[in-house]
Amino acid sequence: MVALLSAAATSSTDESLIDAYSHAVSGAVAAAHPAVVHIEVGGKDSSSAQPAAERAGGTGSGFFISPDGYLLTNSHVVHGAKELKVFLADGRKLAADLVGDDPDTDLAVLRVSADELSFLTLADSAAVRPGQIAIAIGSPMGFQQTVTAGIVSGLGRSLRGASGRLIDNVIQTDAALNPGNSGGPLVNTRGEVIGVNTAIIRPAQGICFAIASNTARWVLAWLIKDGRIRRSFIGLAGQNVPLIRKVARYHHLRQETGVLVAGLEAGSPAARAGLLEGDIVLALDDAPTPAVDALHKLLTGDRIGERAIVTFLRGVELRRHAIIPLEMPARS
Repeated sequence: MVALLSAAATSSTDESLIDAYSHAVSGAVAAAHPAVVHIEVGGKDSSSAQPAAERAGGTGSGFFISPDGYLLTNSHVVHGAKELKVFLADGRKLAADLVGDDPDTDLAVLRVSADELSFLTLADSAAVRPGQIAIAIGSPMGFQQTVTAGIVSGLGRSLRGASGRLIDNVIQTDAALNPGNSGGPLVNTRGEVIGVNTAIIRPAQGICFAIASNTARWVLAWLIKDGRIRRSFIGLAGQNVPLIRKVARYHHLRQETGVLVAGLEAGSPAARAGLLEGDIVLALDDAPTPAVDALHKLLTGDRIGERAIVTFLRGVELRRHAIIPLEMPARS
């Protein structure tokens, strides 16, 4: 009798957990889906770098980030497009204009002429943790308002974008993505955006990627303001790493993390300044760089050609070298 009661209690607990998961996912979808759109792309510019099949047009996903018609999607969905149409969750079809496009982070901002639209809030992706629920909403294979759910599988990934530049601090998820999901939101159980779905690894199963919402927040602000992002660069591939506590205490460092130099471009400002693979970048002109995102935010257009001081660790030794950032070439 005791065993039967125990089995019944376990079954009831399992059902409660399943119900809780279902309610969490369905609640997030109900909150988010009115802001998610399907994007149809007319023929792309013949000068576009995409293959001919992609220049013929295509589809993707996106989501509104403001009530006055601004929406976020992937650059590779809309880059070089001649015509853009957006299909809203309520059935409306609207023409869209390209506000700005940044192939280096695979993000783009569009705008439609409409007011009082449902929109999504960008969460703080620095607070995302492996194992938390992740929900993807989009239009895979043209099936609008498709929902898939999974977990955050990994953080701090690097992904090479269509422009050839490494996109750092990418979120890995096992929420299933397919062609057409690109540009749609990856949301948490509160319906807040933690990432912009961007890529899959075709031979693999359950390995999908999203551009972190903190990266998206910074990029979209500049795209709305200027229509493009003018960047400086120093020519290193970075990875977020924790600092050894004894070393941090010895040098009186307030930060707990830095940017590991995982690779250097030949002849780049970082290489000319004497940085080596394995160094850990801590600051640029005394502004801390605890993460790759922080370093990217500091490499703005106004630093192009201007002398800066990079602070870094080489082993246990703290060093400061002068560095002169260059302008990142524009992507066509």
